[in-house]
Amino acid sequence: MSTAAIPGAPLPVRTPGSRARGRHRRPERPEIPTGAPALVLAVPATAGPESRSVVEELLSIVRSEQAGVRTAVGYLPGGNTEADDSEDRTVAELLAMAAEAGLPAPVVVPLVPGPHGFLTELHALAAEYGASVTDVLGPHPLLAEAVHVRLSEAGLARADRARLFAIATAADGVVLTTVGGEEAAAAAGITGVLLAARLAVPVIPAALDVPGSVAAAVNHLKETGSLRPALAPLVIGPEADSELLATAAEETGCPSAAPLGAYPTVGQLIASTYLAALPAPSPEELAQAEAEAAAEAAEGTHGAHAAAGGPEE
Repeated sequence: MSTAAIPGAPLPVRTPGSRARGRHRRPERPEIPTGAPALVLAVPATAGPESRSVVEELLSIVRSEQAGVRTAVGYLPGGNTEADDSEDRTVAELLAMAAEAGLPAPVVVPLVPGPHGFLTELHALAAEYGASVTDVLGPHPLLAEAVHVRLSEAGLARADRARLFAIATAADGVVLTTVGGEEAAAAAGITGVLLAARLAVPVIPAALDVPGSVAAAVNHLKETGSLRPALAPLVIGPEADSELLATAAEETGCPSAAPLGAYPTVGQLIASTYLAALPAPSPEELAQAEAEAAAEAAEGTHGAHAAAGGPEE
């Protein structure tokens, strides 16, 4: 579980965020309504050191984006037999615990950038408890940004296209690798178009879990003039077997960037996906929010006038 929980409580408690005051306060992020359902991040992997480190860091980003959201991590069943890891829960356990406690059905966000085999089971499970499952995280421009950064970290692309210096190892063609079969590869094509616009090189999607898919994409790039093709995983991490990534690089002889992991924009996408799934506020809630904003504005104006007319020290 990602946040500290009150003993006996099935999900972490909501911690209201502090609101800055005055004319020069930062723009406020959307408020989480009181009583809003928790965010359950559904991880298509069993609990373990690698998957746990990624999801905990991502939820740390979510909490920094939305301080008032209650969060929990739900894994696939099995794989965790350590007695001292009792905080690791499956999605089914979290939904059942919320129902038993009389809490609103959580909003389930799948930790995948596109179509994936575990989604069918996830939707069926959520339906049993009246929980909603959001869309997957991609395609999205923020994912294209994350892939671009991972390529630049590996020395396979310029970090900024506007900087006109050369990188000898920069790729002149990219295979955007994903998992989830041909459907996932097709969906990744949209992110590939966005990535190609950023890199100004051809980008072809391929499925790591479809035999021959990555090799065929690399061959196509070479046949159309690419001399230095590279692999760019459109993979967050837990949803893909690390051996698939290593095998693809070995069989094609192409360098590969790292998976997206806990890149900040992935956390931002989780937060925005959750917010989009929340029920629209009622007219009464909107009126209350407007009244609070007007009161804060009046308070800031009053304080500025008082400071301007106060005695000099």
